[in-house]
Amino acid sequence: MRRDLLYVSSIGEDCCEAAREFGLGIELAQFCTAARLDGAPPEPWELPVERCLSASSRFVLHGPFNELTPAAIDPLVLDVTKKRYRQAIKKAHTMGIQKIVLHAGFLPLVYYPEWFVERSAAVWRELLCDVPDDMTVCLENVLEPEPQLLTAIMEAVHDPRLRICLDLGHANTCASALPPEDWLRACAPYLSHVHLHNNQGGRDLHAALFDGVMDIAGLLSLLEALSPQATCTLELTQDRPSLDWLVEKHLLE
Repeated sequence: MRRDLLYVSSIGEDCCEAAREFGLGIELAQFCTAARLDGAPPEPWELPVERCLSASSRFVLHGPFNELTPAAIDPLVLDVTKKRYRQAIKKAHTMGIQKIVLHAGFLPLVYYPEWFVERSAAVWRELLCDVPDDMTVCLENVLEPEPQLLTAIMEAVHDPRLRICLDLGHANTCASALPPEDWLRACAPYLSHVHLHNNQGGRDLHAALFDGVMDIAGLLSLLEALSPQATCTLELTQDRPSLDWLVEKHLLE
């Protein structure tokens, strides 16, 4: 993994120190909570955005996701989703950030896959009118059981500003019907960003890269072969142990 393509998430307690020492970017997760877009003060445990901005020169913005989905059946929920996504896009543009991550928003046992794809594509055609030409919006998998739910949206919208953020940890939970390797192969034509963390194949633990059943080295090799320009964020609460592991395994250039 090239350092100029690697980021650490601001959920990491040591993300600023890691970014400085290893020359990495930072994915700003502070705006995952929608109230931050309204100017609400951060929680005591959150890293101030300003501290992150002083620790690196490269950033990805992770937008809000709680109770938001472009496939919402209730029109009021859909209105809120569009408003929050537009706010996040505007925030990224104002901060000079050219890549933003937003959850795709599929809910199993709630949406039929065909409905989800059709509604999502329609909403994103509308929202992309507010996205600058030099910005990429990356839709992230969370509870989606298979990658076709995301790739079908890409095919329907057919706009280079809309790409996929493949969360390989989420692809290895009980929500996924396929292994992460299959997700990576399927998403590769539309892949712009990756979230990396490990788990035991059931719950979404966001564990260290070496603490789980996923073959991280193999996945990084496959990523390099299929999407060598894709950026990648370590979504971990502690970054240094996993970065040391990457160095030890000769996986960090």
